[in-house]
Amino acid sequence: MQRQIIRSSILVLACVSLMGLQTTVPAQGRGHGSGGPPPHPGGGGPPAGAGVDRGIGMSSTRSNGRADMGRATASDRSNGRSDAGLERARLQRENAEQANKELGEHPGMARALHTTANDLRSGYQAALATNPSLKFGQYVAATRIGANFRTRHPNITTSAILAGLAGGRSIGQTLQDLGLSKQEANDAKNGAEREIKEAKRH
Repeated sequence: MQRQIIRSSILVLACVSLMGLQTTVPAQGRGHGSGGPPPHPGGGGPPAGAGVDRGIGMSSTRSNGRADMGRATASDRSNGRSDAGLERARLQRENAEQANKELGEHPGMARALHTTANDLRSGYQAALATNPSLKFGQYVAATRIGANFRTRHPNITTSAILAGLAGGRSIGQTLQDLGLSKQEANDAKNGAEREIKEAKRH
């Protein structure tokens, strides 16, 4: 009787072990077998074009947008400054050439005005650096008025008159700003113009 119980127990254990083996094999086939279809490209992973490359592309696009805008703005501003600089240079060159022409046509003018052609030329070129629109006749008039008023009105100097002209004021307006009456300013301006006209005859 005892032997039959032992044989029955061994048979049951064998059956249980066999059933366990049958359950494990299919599970392993499902988890690691090579016969199943490959994972779907879109299943659970990032979409095509996603990841680092896509991020760099978007960042590059955004960065280029800002960079292009910055370059365009800088270029516009630079061009604006360049255009203004070219215009100033053009005015300086044309006015300097006109001064040389006048001095060449009237070689005795500088001496009649108690100066030299070189002094007039160099002084005018220095004034043009501050005020490219300054005319040679205005510069010469400012030098004569400054010389004529240096004792009576020490504040009325050639430099002060040139500063007024550079600020957009006329000679008459500048002289009034410096303390002369309207009539005195007109007389001073007209007197300088007569001196210059007379000097050109020499």
